[in-house]
Amino acid sequence: MNQDQNAPLREDVRLLGEELGAVLREQAGEQLFDTVETIRQAAVESRGQGEMQVGRLRELLDPLDDDTLLEVARAFSQFLNLANIAEQRHRERLHRNHQRYPGDPDTDRGLQQVLAELEKADVGQEKIRSVLEGLSVELVLTAHPTEVTRRTLIRKYDQVADLLTTLDRADLTEEEGQRLRRHLHELILSAWSTDEIRRERPTPVDEAKWGFATIEQSLWRAVPEGMREIEAELAQAGLPPMPADWVPIRFASWMGGDRDGNPNVTAAVTREVLLLARWMAADLYLRDVENLLADLSMHRASDELLAYTGPSHEPYRVILRQVRDRLRNTRAAMEARVNGQPQPTGEGYSSGSQLFDELSLIDRSLREVGLAAIADGQLKDTLRRLNCFGITLLRLDIRQESTRHTDTLDAITRYLGLGGYADWSEAEKQQFLLAELENRRPLVDEAFYQSELCDDDIMQVLETCKVIAEQGPEGLGAYVISMARTSSDVLAVMLLQKIAGVCHPMRVVPLFETLDDLNNAGDTMSALLNIPLYKQRVLDGQEVMIGYSDSAKDAGFLGAAWAQFRTQEKLTAIFRNHGIPLTLFHGRGGSISRGGSPTRMALLSQPPGSVAGRIRVTEQGEMIRFKYGRPSVAAYNLEQYVAATLEATLMPPAQPRPEWRKEMDRLTEVSVASYRQVVRDDPALVAYLRTVTPETELSRLALGSRPARRKPGGGVETLRAIPWVFAWTQIRLMLPAWLGTGAALESALETADETDILRAMSEQWPFFQGVVDMLEMVLAKTDTRVASWYEERLTNDAELIRLGDTLRERLARTVSALQRLTGRESLLDNNPVMRWSIRVRDPYTDPLHLLQAELMARLRNRESDPVLESALMVTIAGIAAGMRNTG
Repeated sequence: MNQDQNAPLREDVRLLGEELGAVLREQAGEQLFDTVETIRQAAVESRGQGEMQVGRLRELLDPLDDDTLLEVARAFSQFLNLANIAEQRHRERLHRNHQRYPGDPDTDRGLQQVLAELEKADVGQEKIRSVLEGLSVELVLTAHPTEVTRRTLIRKYDQVADLLTTLDRADLTEEEGQRLRRHLHELILSAWSTDEIRRERPTPVDEAKWGFATIEQSLWRAVPEGMREIEAELAQAGLPPMPADWVPIRFASWMGGDRDGNPNVTAAVTREVLLLARWMAADLYLRDVENLLADLSMHRASDELLAYTGPSHEPYRVILRQVRDRLRNTRAAMEARVNGQPQPTGEGYSSGSQLFDELSLIDRSLREVGLAAIADGQLKDTLRRLNCFGITLLRLDIRQESTRHTDTLDAITRYLGLGGYADWSEAEKQQFLLAELENRRPLVDEAFYQSELCDDDIMQVLETCKVIAEQGPEGLGAYVISMARTSSDVLAVMLLQKIAGVCHPMRVVPLFETLDDLNNAGDTMSALLNIPLYKQRVLDGQEVMIGYSDSAKDAGFLGAAWAQFRTQEKLTAIFRNHGIPLTLFHGRGGSISRGGSPTRMALLSQPPGSVAGRIRVTEQGEMIRFKYGRPSVAAYNLEQYVAATLEATLMPPAQPRPEWRKEMDRLTEVSVASYRQVVRDDPALVAYLRTVTPETELSRLALGSRPARRKPGGGVETLRAIPWVFAWTQIRLMLPAWLGTGAALESALETADETDILRAMSEQWPFFQGVVDMLEMVLAKTDTRVASWYEERLTNDAELIRLGDTLRERLARTVSALQRLTGRESLLDNNPVMRWSIRVRDPYTDPLHLLQAELMARLRNRESDPVLESALMVTIAGIAAGMRNTG
């Protein structure tokens, strides 16, 4: 294997840069090209000297008028997007190498390696097969406002990536190569000529359609492709074939169902999204069936099938035409319901089993008459899609904040003359809820809905439950309660579903988010399981969601990570003792402070026994595009989830040693106190956030349908975790990912004994290894000098300057402490690909940072300026692309 496996990446970056330069010359003129190139060279030279020379860059940027500033920002932003395409393409290239060179230590660990390790560990094939058969990985697509690139540009970038793939071919003629270069030039020209800023904020329905598009354009192909690769690796390891309908990965969504703090997600929106998903599913299956109709022309068929079709020269087509008609009817019915039109005549599909039965009949017949090879082709792919996506495309979760349920029940009890539910003790609430759950009579009459107590907010909660009642269970996933704190929070949702007449109740999933709620989660769930009625209802399994975003905002990264670990340990033990299967639902985001990390690292760093063949994970915003936007990358990532879940189940990490636990307790005590000393106790923090970072300006960017704040005004506590992370990322301070952790490491490294314990933890404990590796990655993206530019340009307030100096000093000390722990002089010495990626981006992000600070200053002195506002939005999007992480 080529020693320099990253040479093709550098070549792709060079090629894309050349073509972008040519487009700049053509479209903006030689003068702008020279300006951009001069700025880039100055940034390269400054970085080469080890520190940015701000004065030199300012000399180049200050004379530029507003229109030129916009074009310069666009040029640097465009290059960063193209660099991302090159990296994505290189990831695909390395994935192929992973398959070709499975022993290469520089490539990821896939299913083949896991199976080999299991064999070495004498884990029997029966055990492996048993775990695989029951394996359940559910990926929940969420529309958090982090995807800053317009869909129209994403399509163009995908075409660029496809061209890079074709240019990799060794058998291209010179003429073919030139033609492909011309096409590449056209695509980059088209991207340059397209407005990169989304001008209108997407609606929740728009977000849901974006999720559907990811399935249509990538996952629809990736699931069967990934399954074929998994099947081949299992066969290579000597394992017997899995059942034909085996698909261990499924998809759910929060898009159109997540109403926590988003007033735009109404019951009507949820209903529309569910119908549109059914429409899209019918349309995709219809395309599959049209292809099967074209291919399955053979006449040999089983007696079972011929008994169904009657005599025919093309019996398979007889069934497939019926399937096609029913899918068309289903699609027409969904469209009519969305548009409020009369229902068309004709039988459609009301359940996935109906479609599965008809396709399975064809499958059995083909195998019985010796045509198994045909059955294993497109038909098998369609059956696998059906087992993965169902006829609803996605299972939609509902998420709502616990106080909204309390308010609703409070209105009901007041209407009934029982007093205020919100004022009752926990015991009184439980007594009322349990009595009403077992009571057969209706709790409220129609007059309640017309009363003054049933205001718009109360009606939305009740109407949402009515939507749940309308839907069959196939299209619905979990009802997630954010800010869940008590047993009554869970029982309340069960009662609200009963009030709405839900025949197949959604499973109710408490989400424990803050540090206190995580620490109390075990007691809350134990109390629930001690209620006979509740325990009876969850005998088949309980799901609990672990919050990463708000816990990190509350306690800092390290404190939250340890609380999450201990909470999972407690919950795993509790449910094991009760004999009830537990699925842990991880609410991860893309950034380290929101739980982001590579798949294998994330799963193997969980407490032993907590995975147990079942995992549920959120995939959000930009991470959906990075991991699942292209079929080959998506197929690889799906295999990674299967491999990592299997490994974490059958070869879980050892229990942490007692001295490691004590050390983590000490570390987190220092970390949480240090973090809160700044975030909660320093009165300058909120003003610093809103003055020095673009937190205020982010509201101008049409990122997502949800407001940036849970409540207007207020401090950090009202700010959502995503814009909180996004704002600090834009100025390269990355505060949520390290604040407090550095102080904890410094404290521990003061003594030789604790230093030895820390090093043993980082070498032998996957949980702490993950903490250290992710901290190193995020610290490599920080830059104290960049952060200081914003401060120098945007404030002269002594208190804010004081805080800025403190934060940069803390950051520098965190880097120093990490270097002492790892023994590496430079960050990412152990990850040359990441180190090169950051280095190649710096000359393009540096000018964007300076531009952004200047634009923020100018705009804050003006009421409105469309050109400057556009330029600012471009810098936000460009820096997000350069950092490869927004929140």
